[in-house]
Order: sequence, then structure tokens, then C-alpha cells
Amino acid sequence: MNNPTPSPESQLEAMKIAKATQKSGQTKEQTKLIAQGIEKGIALYKKQQKAKARERDKERKKQLKQKQVASVDIELDSESIHQEPSRANTMLPWALLVISWVGFAAFALLR
Repeated sequence: MNNPTPSPESQLEAMKIAKATQKSGQTKEQTKLIAQGIEKGIALYKKQQKAKARERDKERKKQLKQKQVASVDIELDSESIHQEPSRANTMLPWALLVISWVGFAAFALLR
């Protein structure tokens, strides 16, 4: 596993924390070691947060994909429902036209 070098900001923050918690009689070398431990803790925390963010993003994308699939299914269902009445609706005008011509022909022949 590669250990990325800590950023200067996290190094400064770690040194501030180490100095703030420094005990009397503690050497500079000990404080430096404590600061390094804090840097590792910060790096580990950032790594965990990035992993959590990736997981949240994956979950969000998964839910978004499920919603899209569901909406496509609903659209397909609604299209199939709407297609059948439209076929019946196209037959109705032709049927009325034929009936009216038959009625006109019958009326003309009976006169």
C-alpha cells in the first residue's frame, strides 16, 4: 500500500495539535513523533471519508439508475395502454363514414 505524503496543511495542523498537548519535559523529538502519528491519523481519516463518499456516490448512482429503469417501464406500460385505444379511435371515424354513405345511398335509392 502506498503512503502518500501528507499535505503541508495537515503537517502544520498535526504539529499544532502535538504542541498543544505537549507535556512538560517532553523533547522536541517526542513531539515530532506525536505529530507524525497525528498526521497518520488525519491521513487515515481522509482516506475513510473518501471511501465513504465513493460508497455514497455508488449508492446514489444505483438508485438513480433504478428510478430511470422504473420510469422507462412505466412509460412503456403507459404507451401500450395508450396504443390500443388509439387503434379503436382510428376505426371509429371510418366506421361512421361507411355508415353515413350507406345511409345516404339507402336514402337516395328509396326516393
